[in-house]
Amino acid sequence: MNARFVETQLQGDVHEQKRPDGIERHTAPAGGWGALKAVAKTLAHQQIIAEGAVTLLKANQPNGFDCPGCAWPDPKHTSSFEFCENGAKAITWELTAKRVGPDFFASHSVTDLWDWSDHKLEDQGRLTHPLIYDHCSDRYIAIEWEDAFNRIAAGLNSLPSPDAAEFYTSGRASNEAAFLFQLFVRAYGTNNFPDCSNMCHEATSVGLPLSIGVGKGTVTLEDFDNCDAIFSFGHNPGTNHPRMMTTLHEASRRGVPIVVFNPLKERALERFAAPQDPIEMTTLSSTPIASAYHQVRTGGDLAALKGLMKRIFERDVADIASGGAGVLDREFIATHTIGLDALKADVEQTEWPEIIEKSGLSLEALDSAVDVYLKAKNVILCYGMGITQHANGTANVQQLANFLMLRGNIGRPGAGICPLRGHSNVQGDRTVGITEIPNAALLDGMEKAFGFRPPAEKGHNAVEAIEAIIDGKSKALICLGGNLAVAMSDPEATFAGMRKLDMAVHLATKLNRSHLLLAKTSIILPVLGRTDLDIQATGRQSVTVEDSMSMVHASRGFLKPPSDQLRSEPWIVAGMARATLGDRHGIDWEGRAADYGLIRDKIEIVFPDFHEFNVRVKIPGGFRLTVAASDRVWKTQSGKAEFLVAPGLDEDARLRDPDALVLATVRSHDQYNTTIYGLDDRYRGVFGRRDVIFMNRYDLKTRGLADGDLIDIEAISGSGTRSVTGFTAVAYDIPPGSVAGYYPEMNHVIALTDYDRKSGTPAYKGVPVRIRRSL
Repeated sequence: MNARFVETQLQGDVHEQKRPDGIERHTAPAGGWGALKAVAKTLAHQQIIAEGAVTLLKANQPNGFDCPGCAWPDPKHTSSFEFCENGAKAITWELTAKRVGPDFFASHSVTDLWDWSDHKLEDQGRLTHPLIYDHCSDRYIAIEWEDAFNRIAAGLNSLPSPDAAEFYTSGRASNEAAFLFQLFVRAYGTNNFPDCSNMCHEATSVGLPLSIGVGKGTVTLEDFDNCDAIFSFGHNPGTNHPRMMTTLHEASRRGVPIVVFNPLKERALERFAAPQDPIEMTTLSSTPIASAYHQVRTGGDLAALKGLMKRIFERDVADIASGGAGVLDREFIATHTIGLDALKADVEQTEWPEIIEKSGLSLEALDSAVDVYLKAKNVILCYGMGITQHANGTANVQQLANFLMLRGNIGRPGAGICPLRGHSNVQGDRTVGITEIPNAALLDGMEKAFGFRPPAEKGHNAVEAIEAIIDGKSKALICLGGNLAVAMSDPEATFAGMRKLDMAVHLATKLNRSHLLLAKTSIILPVLGRTDLDIQATGRQSVTVEDSMSMVHASRGFLKPPSDQLRSEPWIVAGMARATLGDRHGIDWEGRAADYGLIRDKIEIVFPDFHEFNVRVKIPGGFRLTVAASDRVWKTQSGKAEFLVAPGLDEDARLRDPDALVLATVRSHDQYNTTIYGLDDRYRGVFGRRDVIFMNRYDLKTRGLADGDLIDIEAISGSGTRSVTGFTAVAYDIPPGSVAGYYPEMNHVIALTDYDRKSGTPAYKGVPVRIRRSL
């Protein structure tokens, strides 16, 4: 397809006059007065205008609480206030004055609640009492804490094997809660740890260790002050990691080129008005963020990366032929890496026409990106779930590492790889033991700290856990936060499986749809939030979290909890463990629930990187864990960083279907993971609705469709028909062959078998679909 023709088709959106209901042109920059207005509206809706405003000032402060809105690190000047719209929404959503207690359920049966929207369910407010489902009345009713623990213990101890239970963890859990949870589960006897990481950055956790020896990013926040270029792949920081915008804003204003590869033009990566900038706020001006914006086709990242590397190899040959030294960092490659020849052979045999077709980018576009890359001394590459949530997500991540290593851009100041996590402690949960694949170091550390050796067998990840539940092999599920059923693909099969469980237990701050999928025994346990004061037997407690750059710092709530029946996650985990295990292994559950410092003492025994944990966490801003690759220490099998090959360019053979389009699920700006704050997505011009599919005008025309038509979306699948009907087609600036719709609504067309075979990450952003007019 001619690139100029496609550009013309896309430009047609700008001149569109009549749009579908709720679809408008929104031209304002990200941030600015629009962000402040949105937060004010949220504060009013949650009935916490004065209290909420005061609370926001304590977010991410040395003696305050860690914002649950994202995992972007705090600047070293930790006393400064950093405004962030979506972080403010996350805080006020938790801070709400609304309550959900036994009186609420007395007025609403579970059958009635099932018909409510996900937004309406969570919008009812904070849970106030431990609850158990009563089958006779079809309602949740109050239960005493000790009775709840005894029911949970009876359910777990009646299973034929510990492996018949699944233990899910959300990334909002603290290090202390997560560590205690994994201790409980391993003492119980299983490694079944489905985790939210499985659904977002598992491709990072699996792919990067093979490339550079660690499944984390290698950069610090200070590296962004010293970089000469930033490459951005597959992420939307304005919505999913919004505090990053301060960093990008500063980089852009000092002239750092920011080169973006993403199918959709996300507003925050185009223009941003910093709410902290008095000039931009008073003059209604903004700062351009992306110096170049390359709209790669959905699923075309592998082709784009091979194209970039192919051009670099060609430039290297040309430079040497003209008497130069070449453009590769040969000293770094010779000293620190292996595998370059195999990578070069694979890239060289990949033909340009195929690269251009699969990526959707012109040779000129790829050339311009290479120009920036070769000119820069220090390059940081950031990426999000647009890279990982594909059938070839692990390969995508490894090619990003390859791209950086060609010029030695890992392990030096101002350069490195930066995976962008969502939840504020999704990385920390993994660091302190939430993994279904325990390594020898973890097992040795647990034995040293607690005197018993946990099972070594691989447990279940998220997909495997749901499959085991559907097959009836797993009978119990305990969720430390989250909304697992809604987050997973194929909700029809997932929901049906959940309803077959013998026991489901949810630790939660708010009601969500997973709580309505009733097992024989269903229990909801209300937990303290980040803003809530946590007082235990030894006094006021703080917890810790780890951000995307391996910084660990304290978080301490200060507000009176919504109910005197709420308990902290460590206290609840300890209560379940004590009731289930008794004196097994001689673990002092009550003592650790009373003093979180004792939990941290054990964490540093199991994980030596946390040495002097209780001392170092008192430092304002916290401390950084060791990331070996940041110091060019490569903990791979070879002892060197490894260039790894990803043969071919095909992500999914089903895309060869001539009628296939590639669906990517996206979050709206009024959303955080499965939590829907409202029905607007203002930067994309969507207001009051979510039942839309974004399509290129050319794709609409070739299917006999027009902007605003009702359409059906059907998965191209060999395992049954999955579809959603009656959605509205919206003409949008998106590459031909690519479509996008909101998560989790689009999960209905994603099979449980649609995932990366290397990491288990669901392919939420690479689903082959057909689209037809609704009958």
